[in-house]
Amino acid sequence: MTSLTRARENPREQLFDEIDRIAAGMLGLERVRMHPQPMAPHLDRETNTIWFFTKTDTDLAEAIGGGNGERGIFCVVGKDHDYHASLAGRITVEKDLAKINEFWNSVVEAWYDHGMDDPRLTMLALRLDDAAIWASTGSTLKFGWEIAKANFSADEEPDVGVRAHVVFGETSADQRQWPR
Repeated sequence: MTSLTRARENPREQLFDEIDRIAAGMLGLERVRMHPQPMAPHLDRETNTIWFFTKTDTDLAEAIGGGNGERGIFCVVGKDHDYHASLAGRITVEKDLAKINEFWNSVVEAWYDHGMDDPRLTMLALRLDDAAIWASTGSTLKFGWEIAKANFSADEEPDVGVRAHVVFGETSADQRQWPR
């Protein structure tokens, strides 16, 4: 269950923990007309970068190409469905051997006929600029209580979650709470 206190006090670390808990999220590009696609994230917390294994001839890798100006969007839904985030940043195609070695595992290996020597093996690096986060209560009792209160008072809205914005810098994150 998502901690609303943690979402208020340390949304960056909570976001990173949620990314580590999921098997896949939806990765897309801001300016390219194609549907986002499921991709398994590999998070580098120190550099605020999410790495994805892919092949050089996929639609996504080809759309990014060799340019450095493409912007990516990665959407996360927490395992308990009470956490949602949309992350954005610059995305590039990079064959970073150190990252390939760091994140390589048997699941990744299943996709590449020649293992780490596969000529089509490459990675996408999403360097995060910012993230919008929505954390909601997983408690049906709290949810019901908040809905009932709001229905009995015209001036009250249900308080069932936290919305936060995280801006990633080189060494730290600026965290702001947005109004409901």
